[in-house]
Amino acid sequence: MPAVAWGLVVPVKRLELAKTRLSAYGDTAREDLALAFALDVVSAALAADAVEGVLVVTDDERAGRALAAAGARVVADTPDAGLNPALEHGAALLAPGWGTATLSADLPALRPDDLDQALAAVPAGGRGFVADTAGSGTTLLAAAPGVPLGPAYGSGSRAVHLASGAVELPAAPGLQLDVDTPADLALALRLGVGSATAAVVRRLA
Repeated sequence: MPAVAWGLVVPVKRLELAKTRLSAYGDTAREDLALAFALDVVSAALAADAVEGVLVVTDDERAGRALAAAGARVVADTPDAGLNPALEHGAALLAPGWGTATLSADLPALRPDDLDQALAAVPAGGRGFVADTAGSGTTLLAAAPGVPLGPAYGSGSRAVHLASGAVELPAAPGLQLDVDTPADLALALRLGVGSATAAVVRRLA
């Protein structure tokens, strides 16, 4: 069994505002894809051996209902002050004694083993992160039990997290590939996506 039990915070935007660079598929399909990505992330996370619970922070009612049905605990974005305060809010609601991690909601090719391997590499008493495929952003930030999470998402978050003392973790492609564009989606499909995303893509085809 993993030495550390982890709680994951997954932030989910209002679907009407999510994934605007997928608008070529139409607004309905764009929203469906954004929700499907989040569902596949939550499902993969809950299936990971190291993960004890997933908490979703969202103000979208449709997403909240679907993700709760998938097994996540869903809470509102009470701070309503941007991504980093939302993540801090979610992290504060996780069980004491757990390691704390935040995970992007747009990783449809994520597999449970990807998470287990990355979380196992987080240093004891420290923090670690996974950079996105582009090499400038962050898809996973994790802090060992008792260590403040210190999220600094935004432009150039990889460099900011590295400068803050977090170590860069080795990661599988599915944990790095956040899908923002049709080209990203095509790459994710080649890697293999979760069932929710696959179902939406079949409808688009």
